[in-house]
Amino acid sequence: MEFLTNLSQKQKNELLLFLLDFVSEERKAHFDSIIPQRTRHLTVVLEDIYQSQNASAVLRTCESLGVQNIHVIEDKHEYTLNPKVTIGCAKWIHVHKHQKPKATTKSCLTELKNKGYQLVATTPHENDVNITELDVAKPIALMMGTEKHGLTDIALEMADTYLKIPMFGFSESFNISVSAAICIQEIMNKLRNSNIDWQLSAEEQLDLELEWCYNTIKRPDLLVKKFLSNDS
Repeated sequence: MEFLTNLSQKQKNELLLFLLDFVSEERKAHFDSIIPQRTRHLTVVLEDIYQSQNASAVLRTCESLGVQNIHVIEDKHEYTLNPKVTIGCAKWIHVHKHQKPKATTKSCLTELKNKGYQLVATTPHENDVNITELDVAKPIALMMGTEKHGLTDIALEMADTYLKIPMFGFSESFNISVSAAICIQEIMNKLRNSNIDWQLSAEEQLDLELEWCYNTIKRPDLLVKKFLSNDS
């Protein structure tokens, strides 16, 4: 929604009030309860996930547990969604695709590191950390690779921390959707029970509610155009 970048904070607030008149009371209540639970302190990075059902399940888990940003690296495989699994969750979160030739695993992870994220690799490793012991004070980019091959060597080399999930059976690993659910749930529980400033800023929450209104209303483009013409 590029038009938001040209609006002042005052205009955004006025636009939100205008658009909310076209949103049901039930949906407004959902916005009020969900937006304060959203975070960018944790983001999930999916590297070359080609199983659409598992990839879609991870997306749905992220949305359900409050993770707003997901980064998808498409070095070899195109990321596809299974609508029967996502059940429309994609319109409530931000999926950032990193595609060749402009973007690769290295450029994506470098970008996240520059933004202050610690890169956490979910993979068996001799120096790994138990999920229950992970330090969540610094923003986390949780990296997940394919079930067959895991994360690439580049991702593993760039990782700051290697993460493991305790297992008590004969199976050596969980599938990616289960691993994501366990890790995200554990990390979000830690954040919500901490004094860490993990929530979106007031401005981020405002922008997100505007975006959700836009995605909820029929022909929102016409309403925004009407608002902007009256405001000019």
